[in-house]
Amino acid sequence: MGSKKNVDMSQSETEVKIVESTQPEEEGTVTETSVAAPKKETRGRSKKYVAVRSQVDKTKVYDPFSAIELVKKLSYSAFDGTITVDAVLREVGAVGKLTLPHSTGKSVKVAIVDDALIAEIEAGNIDFDFLVTTPQFMPKLAKHARVLGPRGLMPNPKNGTVTGNPEQKKADLEKGELTIKTEKKRPVIHVTIGKVSQDTKELVENYKALIKFLGIKVTKTTISATMSPGVKIDFKG
Repeated sequence: MGSKKNVDMSQSETEVKIVESTQPEEEGTVTETSVAAPKKETRGRSKKYVAVRSQVDKTKVYDPFSAIELVKKLSYSAFDGTITVDAVLREVGAVGKLTLPHSTGKSVKVAIVDDALIAEIEAGNIDFDFLVTTPQFMPKLAKHARVLGPRGLMPNPKNGTVTGNPEQKKADLEKGELTIKTEKKRPVIHVTIGKVSQDTKELVENYKALIKFLGIKVTKTTISATMSPGVKIDFKG
């Protein structure tokens, strides 16, 4: 008499193994020793990506200037790509606000509240990305909170858009004031520091300003363009 084969369901999804039993063999039992489950197809990288990735030494941590120059060289988008720093921090949460020394290439329109602008808001003409005001205009703006609030445009002391120096706040926002915070469940941030077409020296200064701002919170950084491989970049120098 042969031996009966039973399916061991404790095995992984990719392979179902058949183990021997001491029970007598019955007609129609399975006699194969293993059954391999079909593997899931994985999406491959584009040929362009693979080609440029081969030019990056994965074991090397590049100095800021070399890293940025390499990313600019390897960027293969038809448009002016955005350069982003991905950093791993020590914990999850908000870090704070930062204004980089040079533009990030993102254009924003900032308006300072006066009576003429309030009249425009009343008429339904809202043509700005940020609204900055002095405290004395807040009672007049409160009437339009239902319009401004849902759009995220209502000035707020917590984010600095209610201030005694609205001109300075306007300049900071136009330069690219950033709110730095991690992903909800991972201590990772993604910060735009400029464009591929931007001068490398400016990008290096923006990167160094970010690293100085993060201080001891940062444990690892990489840099990349919209369409380029990531490059490890030194944050300790």
